[in-house]
Amino acid sequence: MKLASQLVGALDTLTLEEIDEQILIVKLNRPEVSNAISTTMGDEIIRVFGALEANPALYRCVILTGAGERAFCGGADLKQREGMTDEQFGVQHYLFERMNRALTYCPVPVICAANGAAVAGGLELLLACDFAYAVSHATFGFTEVKRGIMPGGGGTQQLPRAIGVRRAKELILRGGKFTAQEALAWGVVNRLCEPGRVLADAIDAARDICTSAPLSVAQAKKAIDLGMQGDLRTGLYLEIEAYNRLIPTEDRLEGISAYNEKRAPRFKGR
Repeated sequence: MKLASQLVGALDTLTLEEIDEQILIVKLNRPEVSNAISTTMGDEIIRVFGALEANPALYRCVILTGAGERAFCGGADLKQREGMTDEQFGVQHYLFERMNRALTYCPVPVICAANGAAVAGGLELLLACDFAYAVSHATFGFTEVKRGIMPGGGGTQQLPRAIGVRRAKELILRGGKFTAQEALAWGVVNRLCEPGRVLADAIDAARDICTSAPLSVAQAKKAIDLGMQGDLRTGLYLEIEAYNRLIPTEDRLEGISAYNEKRAPRFKGR
């Protein structure tokens, strides 16, 4: 596997699988505790996505999913946090902040395949992905205010951007959960899948992305992510800046030639 050579030591809480040499599946692998995020898992997610940031050409698409059928991720491992001092808690949370940033700013498209519940920090992982599919029985929510804290891995910023401020305030301040059907209707997830199909459907989507020009995908993702942080005028400027970088590429010429010759394009990422 291409990424194995980029990582130092074995991964204890994640498993990696390569599909078609272009797609990387990253699986949270602690099903006995609903794939809860431990300090080790946070560090390993940083290592994996840090390697992708350093060399985005390794893969054309990444899928983030969980082991088992019960949960995608139940949030932080609260048993590990039992007895932590304030200093220890702060150190761990800073690690989790870095983890979410590594996922949010990954230059490669990331699809979440939520195989079950995505709660608290688990929902933050899902929202950090570019888009998400979920099983039809999954549940979602930010329950942190019921535990004396609040969402601290991007939840108070990502959820309002996805579903609107007023609805997000109600969900976060009440600390409740919502259904997969509500998640679909509100735009948290893009598709609901039958049990056992969510990963396969995500792979189909990833393969479709891989048929497109990789530089075009990367520039489009960058334009969306950066443009949504400001006003429309700035966003339109950023879009054209991203677009202009594609004009001198070989892939642009290949795309035109393939269309006119009525054949599938052979993109090279240059």
